[in-house]
Amino acid sequence: MKPRTIAIYGKGGIGKSFTTTNLSATFALMGKKVLQLGCDPKHDSTTSLFGGVSLPTVTEAFAEKSACNESVEIADIVFRRDVPGFPRPIYGVELGGPQVGRGCGGRGIISGFDVLENLGLFEWDLDIILMDFLGDVVCGGFATPLARSLSEEVILLTTNDRQSIFTANNICRANNYFKTVGGKSKLLGLIINRDDGSGIAEKYAAAAGITILTRLPYNPEARDRDDSFDFAIRLPEIGEKFKTLATDIIERNISPCEASGLDFQTFVRLFGEVNEAHPTPASEDELTGTKARKKSTSPETANNAPLHSGNERLFALIKELPESEQEIYRMIELDKKSAAEAAQQKGISESEVREILSSARTHLRKLFFSS
Repeated sequence: MKPRTIAIYGKGGIGKSFTTTNLSATFALMGKKVLQLGCDPKHDSTTSLFGGVSLPTVTEAFAEKSACNESVEIADIVFRRDVPGFPRPIYGVELGGPQVGRGCGGRGIISGFDVLENLGLFEWDLDIILMDFLGDVVCGGFATPLARSLSEEVILLTTNDRQSIFTANNICRANNYFKTVGGKSKLLGLIINRDDGSGIAEKYAAAAGITILTRLPYNPEARDRDDSFDFAIRLPEIGEKFKTLATDIIERNISPCEASGLDFQTFVRLFGEVNEAHPTPASEDELTGTKARKKSTSPETANNAPLHSGNERLFALIKELPESEQEIYRMIELDKKSAAEAAQQKGISESEVREILSSARTHLRKLFFSS
């Protein structure tokens, strides 16, 4: 039977690796054969899982083997840890990525998955693969498990702050997009980490239609455990939370969400009134200390470029157009109405609107270069 694959997404720095590591450990304590896959160029997802040991990455192994014209093998990139008291070993892989400023992290993710798939990752004798994924990078590489349906399920992680919730909302919407093009990853729900009881993440989840899977309380001792490369589930308060969640996942007690996510305006309104005023443009004069210079325009350029509404001379020229052309030009170019809207308002056909607009543009160009 193929392993069950779950991607855990969230904003950087809110406890994805902490959550993934303790969930992996919980599954292992329950007798499940679990592999944790770190999908972040920092390659630190499995550090606590392996007691402070930093694993060699797929990126590093691939570079070294390629230099010797050799193929990467499982033993080069997959590692195990036998934890005292655990009935099963824990397995870990770090995809890794380029050094800072020296390459694309998303490309590294894609290449890493290519290596793992060639080695048969999704056919290995495992019960669960947990993917620890950075969620606030929008390039395609970090959406690989969603775009290619490599993760059967998705769990969002957030805290009670707007930026981490915004990231969770983006991943929800991204997953829905990939569904429209054949994606099959299902959203299980949301974990609230470092829950301070403010209810902000709960408010978002209710509005977006996302199930809250569990709330992990802020616990300084849990943080200290993680900082010393130990499992926070050794603390009863934390351990019970993870055990309940792991049991619900294994027994498939969680129905996938049909959440659509929220558009930007709806999202920001969750946090208060939205200022819908238009921003004030900066002038060239205030930034350069010189008056705006007129830019020369050749007839050839003018014929290929739209006339813009942002200068007084244009407004004066528009007034010299025939009245019918003035109206259509103002509707389309200044009021930004569509041809269909203009046609409906004037009671004429769309083709007539386009003809009048074309004539208005021609007249304006002639006026522009003759005046």
